[in-house]
Amino acid sequence: MGSHVSPRDMFSDCKFFVMSTPNSFHNVSPFLLSKLISSTVGEVKDIKKLRSGDLLIQTATSLQSSTLATLTQLGTLPITTKGLNFSRGVISQKELLSHSEMELVENFAAQKVCAARRINIRRDGKLLPTQHVVLTFSTPQLPKSIKAGYLNCNVRLYVPNPLRCFKCQKYGHSQLACRGTSPTCAKCASTDHETTTYEANSLKCVNCDGAHPAYSRTCPKWLQEK
Repeated sequence: MGSHVSPRDMFSDCKFFVMSTPNSFHNVSPFLLSKLISSTVGEVKDIKKLRSGDLLIQTATSLQSSTLATLTQLGTLPITTKGLNFSRGVISQKELLSHSEMELVENFAAQKVCAARRINIRRDGKLLPTQHVVLTFSTPQLPKSIKAGYLNCNVRLYVPNPLRCFKCQKYGHSQLACRGTSPTCAKCASTDHETTTYEANSLKCVNCDGAHPAYSRTCPKWLQEK
């Protein structure tokens, strides 16, 4: 699941936010929006409307950032906000295996860490923790290293695994957003049955026609997406 600090503390160093509302801000008066934002968080540094109809807001103070992070309504408009000044990196340190995600966040907080998630692997049906931890920093620039007591931990750029649809097995979208009409077997690429009912002996990947399942990390398409 991962551990986090509170949104108010997490976003205090964030300077850019995207504000959204269900029907977009396209038809909302710019005068009204400016007044609402000023009366809610104070005079911000900049406001721009994006093509999507969302607002890009640059804050002037950490207090404004903290307030925006927890804002759910602007006047009578329901809103959501998303901070843009984040970076994610991975550290690998066996000495930290006994520490919980919450402990890591608490001890790394002074170094701009706002969330931690330990990478687990499944082996023989059991979920086992690894020495690898994904850290979220409240800064756009990823640090090269981070101090864990007397330890100096190198920080590597975190590259998430490609998003694969569990319905059609293609990359780039989720099962909920899939436009495919029938499920595709992840093991043999057939649309006659689902992965759970696979009984054939031969393997075929729907993404590259290779002799492996669609979820294989040796798949050229998986490596390309990664």
